Amino acid sequence: MKKPTMRPTTHQVLKPPSLLCMALEGRAVFEWGSYLAAWPLLKNAPRGDGHPVLVLPGLIAGDRSTFPIRRYLDRLGYAVYKWDQGINIGPRDHVIRGLIDKIKQIQMQHEQKLSIVGWSMGGAMANALALRMPEQIRSVITLGSPHTGHPKGTNAWRVFELVSGFSHDDPRLMELISGKPSVPTTSIMSKTDGIVNWRMSLASDHAMAENIEVSATHMGMGANAAVLWAMADRLAQKEGEWKPFDKNASAFHSLFFRDPHRFRLADLIAP
Repeated sequence: MKKPTMRPTTHQVLKPPSLLCMALEGRAVFEWGSYLAAWPLLKNAPRGDGHPVLVLPGLIAGDRSTFPIRRYLDRLGYAVYKWDQGINIGPRDHVIRGLIDKIKQIQMQHEQKLSIVGWSMGGAMANALALRMPEQIRSVITLGSPHTGHPKGTNAWRVFELVSGFSHDDPRLMELISGKPSVPTTSIMSKTDGIVNWRMSLASDHAMAENIEVSATHMGMGANAAVLWAMADRLAQKEGEWKPFDKNASAFHSLFFRDPHRFRLADLIAP
């Protein structure tokens, strides 16, 4: 049975995730703990052409947090780059300029487009970069990232204001998470995300945008086996031959990947 899912407008204020969802973030300990145990399975994921991939961390996180992602993609043969800007304090002008310069350098070095994987705020910034630089970016994959909606739909908006210098009503911030990138965009999200209202993570409606629902916490997505597998599958596609993720490709896919538009028990606790 399908339940209609409304993607919020850019300025729409949604309820942040519930206290129960926040408490369930404690499951992240098990996601991080199972990372090595899942390695025998993960190494069998689809492999791509080794193109460059830039990995962006979430708010008040740095390159250490994305080490499992970068290590995994490196083992799959990709040319992986960390963001190299210390702690992510949000989309300040100097941060965005630094990322633009880094993307240009990577593209010149490899003479091909790069993909960007962004976790949480890092994914919102990846989308903003794809809007500005579609000629340099091959695809965007976001993990629990806001694609639309008002910042108050998250449980991190006060922290965001504190470290970024933006107010929650800053028009520049609204511009950051609005628009439809013309590059293939995959949003990997969880209805039990304890930080970002999952409806804010629904990718914009265009021909090469998709949403993949997994059972994960916000804090554990970067080490979650299902997230890593989906990421590998998306990156393995040949340039210019994008196809939507097949959630029913195998029994494994049907078990771990879901359609967010379908009603599940998680909807009873999700905002």
